Amino acid sequence: MGIVNVTPDSFSDGGELFSGSSVDVDRVLNSVGDMLEAGVDMVDVGGESTRPGASPVGVAEELDRVIAAITAITQRFDVPVSIDTSRAEVIDAATAAGAELINDVRALQRPGALAAAVDSGVPVCLMHMQNQPAMMQSQPQYADVVGEVQGFLMQRREQCIVAGIDARDILIDPGFGFGKTTAHNLMLFKSLDQLVATGVPLLVGVSRKRMIGELLNASADQRLIGSVTMALLAAQKGAAIVRVHDVTETVQALKMLHHCE
Repeated sequence: MGIVNVTPDSFSDGGELFSGSSVDVDRVLNSVGDMLEAGVDMVDVGGESTRPGASPVGVAEELDRVIAAITAITQRFDVPVSIDTSRAEVIDAATAAGAELINDVRALQRPGALAAAVDSGVPVCLMHMQNQPAMMQSQPQYADVVGEVQGFLMQRREQCIVAGIDARDILIDPGFGFGKTTAHNLMLFKSLDQLVATGVPLLVGVSRKRMIGELLNASADQRLIGSVTMALLAAQKGAAIVRVHDVTETVQALKMLHHCE
């Protein structure tokens, strides 16, 4: 899953797909074209930064950003598009525009989001996050991070099934970096097999994240090797999807894994 952040303030690529104060559709199409050439399987479009300390954007602004991108991508390319959002209004509009997966960092807990997901009829990915982006990295605490994250995800999955989403259309994401210290992230990563053992398809997103920076003492633009290594390890542990910025390098690494297994 290649990342398409149509935001001015995402932590490592904010503003790259902007021209002035609006989304640059040509840049979006060039970026997605490069990802497809590299071998991406799907792209994830997001219009609101959820980096630590991020401020929320209004619904109209998020819609302006993502609908322009999704419409352009689906008209130009034959590639599945995921919408990275938590808002019911954006779910409705994005799926109407062609998005085929809802990727929600808040696990469809915002008002109307679950009902909108049910109505859309497309698969969903539920992520765990402690607190909200503005404060999530302010001293996150767990008694048992692996058990608590897994318990939350299984509970939300069951609630989605009860609401009308087919169990086969639900993925889970432990939410690396979302209300978790580097120690929490490492415990989760080392225990990915427990999440895989649930039988629910697992999405892992660690690309360029702070945990890699802290472990390698590397800035966001120096985390390529760490990001690709963790994507490869996640795939070895059974992740169904890896969400990445660096598509070319990650695809090459995964191809080598496939050839050498």
